[in-house]
Amino acid sequence: MKIGEKDLERDVLIIAEIGNNHEGDFGLAQEMIALAAAAGADAVKFQTIVPDRLVSATQHDRIRQLRRFQFSYDQFASLKATADGHGVMFLSTPFDLESAAFLNSLVPAYKIASGDNTFWPLLDAVARTGKPIILSTGLMDLGEAAQTLRYLQDRWMEHGLKQEVALLHCVVNYPTAPADANLLALRDLAGLGVTVGYSDHTIGTDAAALSVALGARIIEKHFTIDKNHSDFRDHQLSADPSELAALVKRVQETVAMLGSGLAGHRANEAEITPRVRRSIVASRDLPAGSILTAEDLTWVRPGGGLEPGREGELLGRQVIRPLAAGELVLPEDCQTVAG
Repeated sequence: MKIGEKDLERDVLIIAEIGNNHEGDFGLAQEMIALAAAAGADAVKFQTIVPDRLVSATQHDRIRQLRRFQFSYDQFASLKATADGHGVMFLSTPFDLESAAFLNSLVPAYKIASGDNTFWPLLDAVARTGKPIILSTGLMDLGEAAQTLRYLQDRWMEHGLKQEVALLHCVVNYPTAPADANLLALRDLAGLGVTVGYSDHTIGTDAAALSVALGARIIEKHFTIDKNHSDFRDHQLSADPSELAALVKRVQETVAMLGSGLAGHRANEAEITPRVRRSIVASRDLPAGSILTAEDLTWVRPGGGLEPGREGELLGRQVIRPLAAGELVLPEDCQTVAG
């Protein structure tokens, strides 16, 4: 699967989820993009929210807060330009159909939040764009994830499109306790035949790094300029710039340690191989004319002689020259006994 220029078969996509941690401060949002890029993130992600299209008008406090955090479409376009300038991918989660249509010209893929993974009109709208979809599976069991996956695949087929979905394991609990992270769920999601990833709501970066060893090819981690920036809840569970940089490094190290997954000889083992393999040698001094028995042979390092398992090429044969204890016993040192 590819997201923009990122080939997820080869690389892990690390998304710094800025979300609403800018708290409506456009300058801060721009600064956070720069900090995420400097920390090594591949992408930054925001949330494109029109408050009246997300929550009930009766929720006055929530509407008030969302309006305080809200950016205009023009501001999101400027943030996309800022991300481009820093060499990171721009992503944003739409929460309504109009915002999904607006983002089509800005994002290489659509991210769907856990709360909307059964919001069929939104899923239909993003499927019609023909772009890849990154779907968080919080609040779902495996059967429900499979149902949403089929829905998207059916929409693409219906419209003559061919595209892919990445399913992100996600626990919708802020912060997620280690005992609730359930990282092995990644195996179940991978069983659906799709690219998988992890949207991490735990404190710290351990869970995100571990998820890569279980097959995650996308890591989404909340990002903040400072965990104590304000009393807005998300700052405390987010990674700050130094933690994000550490996460990027750990993911890179994990990918390197996982290797190709193919068992076999490694180039860097070639030099040491002869030193740690064994050869068949004389277990004692053997005069010329000795008929070799099992008691005359033993196995020691280094390799380079006759390998263990080839004793049958020597047993019952006669040595044609004296062999000292520990000396290699080779077929050319022996002859078949006449008669």
